[in-house]
Amino acid sequence: MNRKPLSNFAAIAVLTLIFFTWGGLTSLNDVLIPHLKAVFEMNYARSMLIQSTFFGAYFLMSLPSGAVVARAGYKASIAIGLVVAAVGAALFYPAAALPSYPLFLGALFVLASGLTLLQVAANPYIGLLGDPAGAASRMNLAQALNSLGTTLFPWLIGPLILSTAVLGASEIASMDIAGQLAYRAQQAQSVQVPYLLLGGGLLLLAVFVLAMRLPTLRDASLPAETPHGFAEVLRHRHLRWGVVAIFVYVGAEVAIGSFLINYLSGPTTGGLTEAVASRYLAFYWGGAMVGRFAGAALLQRVDARRLLALFAVAAAVLLATTMSTRDQLAMWSVIAIGLFNSIMFPTIFAIAIERLGPLTSKASSLLVMAIVGGAVVPWVQGWLADRIGIQHAFVVPLACYAFIVWYAVRGSRAAASARGAVSVQPAEPLG
Repeated sequence: MNRKPLSNFAAIAVLTLIFFTWGGLTSLNDVLIPHLKAVFEMNYARSMLIQSTFFGAYFLMSLPSGAVVARAGYKASIAIGLVVAAVGAALFYPAAALPSYPLFLGALFVLASGLTLLQVAANPYIGLLGDPAGAASRMNLAQALNSLGTTLFPWLIGPLILSTAVLGASEIASMDIAGQLAYRAQQAQSVQVPYLLLGGGLLLLAVFVLAMRLPTLRDASLPAETPHGFAEVLRHRHLRWGVVAIFVYVGAEVAIGSFLINYLSGPTTGGLTEAVASRYLAFYWGGAMVGRFAGAALLQRVDARRLLALFAVAAAVLLATTMSTRDQLAMWSVIAIGLFNSIMFPTIFAIAIERLGPLTSKASSLLVMAIVGGAVVPWVQGWLADRIGIQHAFVVPLACYAFIVWYAVRGSRAAASARGAVSVQPAEPLG
């Protein structure tokens, strides 16, 4: 029996599960960082290799992922991405059994490679599910569900990973070699069960996606074999600067989340235990969720560039506040940044691919490659934090938000008057 494809609304509902899942998996890095930092006795810069490895996969695997999407299509690519991510989650078990920090990083790379494929396939796909004029609103709605995942995963799973107090360096040093090895193994193994469960959930989600009849979509102007190269895509100024804007935005968002538990555990910026501080991640990511739901509605009425500029200014003001204050004000001002991070990624993405027509898929790959900012910016902030402290090192994401303000006001405006801009027509179902 030939069943009809799902409606656009139903397809978006299925995709929200994908956005929810990869958001939650990404936010768990913020729990892993303080945990593995203590287990392996690392400084901030070395512990940020977690984010460098995870987001470095976006840079290295984005173009191969684009090739997979071109050959296999959106639906199959999403399922493949989920299976690859499940394999990465399963690799946490041997990494913790040894325990081995390099193997942890390898598992993260595999996990992130699967999520890269999900990003390359799902972001443009959800933009095609309806009127192009509503793409920014749809992407913000999907990203709101992504933020729901980033809110719930640290809240539910974070305390399992940080369930026992980590001993200080002097206490560990007082043990004999066998005792140190046994202690580190016990601490590292707290991630085994959570990540095995996550891997199983990813496999079930892959089966669910394959069972659904998602619409097969294309740009009406997109030929079967497009001759366009990346050089042609990069001729569009709003796309070039959009790649940089995605780089600095993801870098800023990830850097703040990565340092949040350690920052809120500081004596003058919260004084919380790491387990309690992990629950406050939910407020940071929850703010992004609330902001994205609100943003999806606001973008129906407010110019996307204007709203992006306002939110970036608000984030910069909050960062300046947390850098110059202490105690509760410093704590809540940095947490509140999540609310204003909310619309930035989907709005920048939607603005950057405006009117690119048959160039959209290649532009999407470049924008997903730019997520490597999550690998670079946190490491830079970690290097600086080892020298001047976490609080003052927030100057790094502050500079990132300043660039986003410029992009919203000036850098993206060229798209409206660019010569040779390609007109995009509504996506149509095939067959």
